[in-house]
Amino acid sequence: MSPSEQAWHPVPGVRLAAAAAGIRYQGRDDLVLMALEPGSECAAVFTRNSFCAAPVHVARSHLARTAPRYLLINSGNANAGTGQRGLRDAESSCAALATVTDCRAEEVLPFSTGVIGDYLPVERLAAALPELVERLDEGGWPVAARAIMTTDTVPKLVSRQVALDSGLVTVTGIAKGAGMICPDMATLLAFLATDAAVDASLLQDCLKQAVDRTFNAITVDGDTSTNDACVLIATGRHGNPPLRDATQPDSARLQAAIEAVCVELATTIVRDAEGATKLVTIQVEDAANDAEARAVAYTIAHSPLVKTALFASDPNWGRILAAVGRAGLTDLDIERVRIHLDETLIVDAGGRAPSYTESAGAAVMAQPEILIRVALGRGDATARVLTCDLSDEYVRINAAYRT
Repeated sequence: MSPSEQAWHPVPGVRLAAAAAGIRYQGRDDLVLMALEPGSECAAVFTRNSFCAAPVHVARSHLARTAPRYLLINSGNANAGTGQRGLRDAESSCAALATVTDCRAEEVLPFSTGVIGDYLPVERLAAALPELVERLDEGGWPVAARAIMTTDTVPKLVSRQVALDSGLVTVTGIAKGAGMICPDMATLLAFLATDAAVDASLLQDCLKQAVDRTFNAITVDGDTSTNDACVLIATGRHGNPPLRDATQPDSARLQAAIEAVCVELATTIVRDAEGATKLVTIQVEDAANDAEARAVAYTIAHSPLVKTALFASDPNWGRILAAVGRAGLTDLDIERVRIHLDETLIVDAGGRAPSYTESAGAAVMAQPEILIRVALGRGDATARVLTCDLSDEYVRINAAYRT
């Protein structure tokens, strides 16, 4: 069952709609509008790619100036690598929506995903806006989840409800992503909302913590997008006293629900990775610090040799060993390193574990979900990264992406 087919809940104060604007795709929705209750708080994190897309610049600027009333999201065209014209196009899109909705242009946050280097067809986008406004509905989450897809094979929509002292609140989110996944501050595109009332500062902290533990701990191919963005909205429609302090029990409960939604969305992105056949967890333990734990985890996760061995179900454990060795750790004592495939010990005391057998390794590698666990013997820091295998289908999809 895909996330979009699971039970989900609308968020009071958020209305969504999708329409076919013909931005790149024909015959499918490719433009989404999210309307936010006046007074909603909004937090966001964006890509740190130096060539970040025009809508990232504009959304960041608008959010710094005022609270948003609308999010405008298009798929099929990234509006990245488009220079000053791209910035003007992003601003023009916001201005076009402002005219239709009678809001200010800076109250619109634009987001784009798709092919880099093409100019955004603003006239087609603008022509679809009246229809979008007419369609706005609190039940629009599923159509929005589908409309923001590019190479995704399934829409990604997740909900959780959590009991606060004042009653039940909802957290619902959508995301898109399948390739060009190695987030740096966010995922490709993700939009989450809750009807809880949350202070702006705490909301930003909640989002950053959730993103760091979820979206910033996944990788498909090591490529950080120009358009990464993750947004968290709190409409306040539940009516609870605004949460202001992370130490409040209600704040902790809401944080857990937000992270649960992000975990499932992030996991679904990796499961849906272009051509992926296996979900792989890289867990590094006993590192001297968090940074080196993550360095080892990502070196393994980004290794084409490791990833292709995973696709082939080949227990070529030497590739994992080599990745650990080239992760840049100073004075690594290989005699203390232990590597497991699930519960099967494959490396111990600087070489192949005496108990290891090829058949045991092959049995693990044939599984659809695999744990690669590395203990460095240097400290107590840990890191966990979610990734996938690399298949011939990934090459085919990305070779033909623009055709």
